[in-house]
Amino acid sequence: MTTHLRYAVAACQTDLPNPIERRQMRANTDRMLSMIDSAVAGSAPFLPVRLLVFPEFAHAAPVFATVGELLEKLAVPIPNEHTDLIARKAKELGVYVQSGSMIECDEKYPGVAFNTTCLIGPEGLLYKYRKVNPWIPYEVHASPHDLQGYDEPLFPVADTEIGRIGCAICYDWLFPEAIRQLAANGAEVLVRVSAYMDPWGATEPMNWWTIINRARAIENIAYVVAANQGVSLRHYPPYSWPGGSQVVDFDGRMLAEASPGPGERIVVAPIDVTALRHERASRRGHHMLAHLRSEAYPVYASHHFPPDPEADPAAASFEQNVARIDAAKRRL
Repeated sequence: MTTHLRYAVAACQTDLPNPIERRQMRANTDRMLSMIDSAVAGSAPFLPVRLLVFPEFAHAAPVFATVGELLEKLAVPIPNEHTDLIARKAKELGVYVQSGSMIECDEKYPGVAFNTTCLIGPEGLLYKYRKVNPWIPYEVHASPHDLQGYDEPLFPVADTEIGRIGCAICYDWLFPEAIRQLAANGAEVLVRVSAYMDPWGATEPMNWWTIINRARAIENIAYVVAANQGVSLRHYPPYSWPGGSQVVDFDGRMLAEASPGPGERIVVAPIDVTALRHERASRRGHHMLAHLRSEAYPVYASHHFPPDPEADPAAASFEQNVARIDAAKRRL
């Protein structure tokens, strides 16, 4: 007899200082571990929490303007002490955790910094997701898409005992193609780790946050668990951060939502993976995954923002990003 796969998820919204050196990251990780305990304990009498999601930059943000400074002061290899601590907690509690993102270095790609989040479960680290669409021109960490010879999956999906989970980071979600690729790779639960700032935040008249989360859930027949930074202006100037972390079901229904504004929040909602699988199997109308006429879109047959073989990722800068964006605009 098949077990009905239904459990609670927790979007864990943080308000933490941004580290300016590696040793300061530990305090943020310790606070996240405490929030995991709180979320699991709070839901224990009800539907148990099995998946917890933290925002982009919860471990560390790209607070320096150059790749060299990021590598010198903040970048860490993965796995590391932070992922090890989360793995220990995940095993202790029998949960899965989408870590907050951190600045990653990898000896396979010398001179390169990535913005990386990890899915960690009782069995350990299941995947690393490196942001494919940095928020250019400001973000100077690399997209794996742009690296010559990069041969790792851009959009990994983990097949776990609580369903198939895939993640993308913040600005990635403004590209429906990125989230569609996760769904094509099998994702049933789409995780968004974000540092989404005002004015494009969680309130009208520009509630991009909610619009995008609900649209991606609808068009991919998938749950969306979206954790956003609730960091106060004093912790991460020059922007303010609206929070509003959410859980959305596969028909775009809002299942849980943090009130907008800075501050820590934990929002918990039930998700029913068995119901999602039934819908995907039985639905004929509004099945955009099955209805996709991929050959109808020649826009994807040509490059728009292609890898630049002449660009040195270690020398990435605001100015270089602006020049590449302008070149891509001329190709439109």
